[in-house]
Amino acid sequence: MAKQITKKDGFRDLLRTVREKSDTLRLSPSEEKYLIHIIKKGIREGIYEKDDNRYYYLDIVLNTLLIVIEEIGLKKASVIANVLYRPAICKIISVNEIARNFDEEVVDIVNGLLKVNDLGATQATLESENFIKLLLSFAEDMRVILIMIANRTHQMRIAHSYTDTERLKLCVEVSYIYIPLAHKLGLYKIKSEMEDLYLKYTDRETYAFISRKLSESKESRDKYIQGFIAPIKERLKDSGLTYDIKGRTKSIYSINNKLKKQKIEFESVYDLFAIRIILESETDKEKAECWQVYSVVTDLYQPNPKRLKDWLSIPKSNGYESLHTTVMGPQSRWVEVQIRTRRMDEIAERGLAAHWKYKGVRNQSNIDDWLVNLRETLENKEVASTEKLENFKLDIYDDEIYVFTPKGDLYKLPKGATVLDFAFAIHSKLGLTCVSAKINGKNVSIRHRLNSGDQIEIMTSPNQTAKQDWLNFVTTSKAKNKIRQKLKEDANKQVDLAKEALQRKFKNRKIEQDEGVLMRLIKKMGFKTVTDFYIKIAQESLDINTVIDQYLELEKRESEPHDKQGTISAEEYVINSPNLIPESATDELILDKNLRGVDYSLAKCCNPIYGDEIFGFVSSQGIKIHRINCPNAHDMISRFPYRVIPARWSGKSSSSYTITLRVVGTDDIGIVTNITSIISKEQGTNLRSISIDSNDGLFQGTLSVTLQNTETMNSLIKKLKSVKGAKQINRIN
Repeated sequence: MAKQITKKDGFRDLLRTVREKSDTLRLSPSEEKYLIHIIKKGIREGIYEKDDNRYYYLDIVLNTLLIVIEEIGLKKASVIANVLYRPAICKIISVNEIARNFDEEVVDIVNGLLKVNDLGATQATLESENFIKLLLSFAEDMRVILIMIANRTHQMRIAHSYTDTERLKLCVEVSYIYIPLAHKLGLYKIKSEMEDLYLKYTDRETYAFISRKLSESKESRDKYIQGFIAPIKERLKDSGLTYDIKGRTKSIYSINNKLKKQKIEFESVYDLFAIRIILESETDKEKAECWQVYSVVTDLYQPNPKRLKDWLSIPKSNGYESLHTTVMGPQSRWVEVQIRTRRMDEIAERGLAAHWKYKGVRNQSNIDDWLVNLRETLENKEVASTEKLENFKLDIYDDEIYVFTPKGDLYKLPKGATVLDFAFAIHSKLGLTCVSAKINGKNVSIRHRLNSGDQIEIMTSPNQTAKQDWLNFVTTSKAKNKIRQKLKEDANKQVDLAKEALQRKFKNRKIEQDEGVLMRLIKKMGFKTVTDFYIKIAQESLDINTVIDQYLELEKRESEPHDKQGTISAEEYVINSPNLIPESATDELILDKNLRGVDYSLAKCCNPIYGDEIFGFVSSQGIKIHRINCPNAHDMISRFPYRVIPARWSGKSSSSYTITLRVVGTDDIGIVTNITSIISKEQGTNLRSISIDSNDGLFQGTLSVTLQNTETMNSLIKKLKSVKGAKQINRIN
């Protein structure tokens, strides 16, 4: 039961726990004294307080400590790190100070816990990079994750006191991260408790129904168990074995899963409990004595041969060892019987942590292999976060099969694994060149699903390479990860070759390539990414000459006049105002602040600004001022020369003008920040709007800025071109 620490008793419970466990944990007097000093200092600094009545965080430290010691079985370094964790977060103590007082193990665990805190682990950002980093930080030292599991177990136990929002957030995080991890690490008791609490908080009605039914049937269930084990005890009495026998009711969560999966009523569930026989055996006699008990049980009750699970000969990857069988008991009810030794039972209850106690007795669990695969998956940047999460959970929950190489080497794979999965499990190169296999001497395809006991010989070819459809039938995250990686590498090579071919063709046809026009063409052609466009060229399903013809057509269309000049014909045009052009400026229109009596405006098609070379064009709306290089200039001057008036700027610029710049470049972290930073530092220049479209490693966008003249504009463009990744900076208008 979780303890609540109040101001009344202060930190005495925690101190008492540390002192009581000092001998067990082998704390030196100086270490114990230092821990107590830090706890007292934390109390004085108020780092454990949450409200006026409770030392909330001291409560968490104490109860997590008890779970870490008593339910998981972690030792000295983990306990010390757990006590120092919150003081380190609150800067009561530095990591350097911890390093001066404790060994490297403690420092590593504290650092891992600090990383988790920095990443905001409690926010359950399951599909973000934070989730990925969180798992990686856990995997640096498994004791970090075991402490976090203990922490979340305590929080689930007291979650009834949380707000609905806090409780839901905790349940989601525990469901996605900590229950699967507890399962993989063999913490079945804690896993079952968290699952039951998850159901209790998320579906109270179902939880209450099953709980009530179990309570109502408890008396008859206990009576049945006693009747079942009585003959077994009688047979074992004269065997000389030392043992315990106990019954275990299935968890509420697993019963609910069975009800939903099989769509049956509660009364129809027969296997609500399992019988566990725990032997006190010497290490070299464990297997033999377990099979001896199995013989006694199956002599008394008819076994189901399909339900025999031998995890004695080949333990699970998390170290779980046990012998399971299902037998027909009285009243024709199926009963599961689990047979194991005391050592095996402790590992089953405490999982991976218990291996440290028995180090040297047997080979260490191959959980490290799983962690290596996990790291490889999570570190692969080409795999989306949601896929990483799916692969992570898949690797955790899959049942295992056991297969062999021709030399007899054993490999564990998830149920449903194929020949190709097996090839990748041995070596990535073998997987990428695999073409078929021989299983027990019989030829099979790479898609063939494996069964326990298969002996597999992989056939390879140097001409083989990864195919996209392989992802449809492989099951292991390692295989999927390596296939995606290879496909990405091959695609990049194809893209590079296609780019080179396109650039060469542009050069041969003496065409200057504009990245912006090409990007718009690719989008116009319906390609979602630039990579898809180049792959089509590489596959020769898209002709390069056709692409260039379409490019030229688009470029020509974009350079054609955009502004329709006037609404009446030149022949019908009459200058209505005799004062439209002053007598003093009949040869040249001079624009300055002193200009009066002339109806003129700046043309929107080219947005001239002070300093541009300009001309005037007489229209029905007065005189329009255009840039010499306006897209419509050639058309106006050639068709209506009598409407054209020479013009120039005079004096100093007294107005602000708005221009639009097009930016094309390589997508790079911080490029937008760098661009806006340069603009903000330019005197008399203001950013009005920015639009950036990033696509497959390239970006293009437009910047709308206000400035006073072309001198300022040219200076700005020059500085923007110096930004890392910027390829082109062009004025649009």
